[in-house]
Amino acid sequence: MPKVHVAAVDAPWGAVHLAAWDRGLVACESMTPLEWFVDRLECRFGREVVVGSLPVLDDAAAQLEDFLADRRRAFDIPIDLSDRPAWDQAVLAAVCEVPFGTVATYGQIARAVDRPGAARAVGGAVARSPIGIIVPCHRIVAANGGLGGYGGDPLGSHLDGLRLKRELLLREGIDIALPPPR
Repeated sequence: MPKVHVAAVDAPWGAVHLAAWDRGLVACESMTPLEWFVDRLECRFGREVVVGSLPVLDDAAAQLEDFLADRRRAFDIPIDLSDRPAWDQAVLAAVCEVPFGTVATYGQIARAVDRPGAARAVGGAVARSPIGIIVPCHRIVAANGGLGGYGGDPLGSHLDGLRLKRELLLREGIDIALPPPR
């Protein structure tokens, strides 16, 4: 049974953790301590997780570093979402089609997967994405043009997630203000 390999890439907001096995990238998370990231991977896959090199993981780390340094706009990394529900796979595939420097609404993604009216369900699938940044969930916004939400990570606050989403969009030339304080 193949092991899951993990690595970290430094970002302005802290480490971004990546995980892969020979079939592709399986996770990319921000605002998550390494120990928590590894524990979740072990539960998700039921196999050993190791820190170490793997060609697909090394390539993902290099591409992410280039993206963070404004030297890359798109990723060319095999992604393995085979353990995710078919709905999530369809939604995340549609999210991957949203080009750098543009946004789409949850409703537009729902229509792209032939489920008009399923914008809230799209939001759930996007929030469950195990591969942030590389699957550009930050490019999916609310119908009113606001940020919507970002991430399902219980370790960061809702506002922390929105700040990260805004930072990623600003890197792509899109300026959407944070919502006013509640």
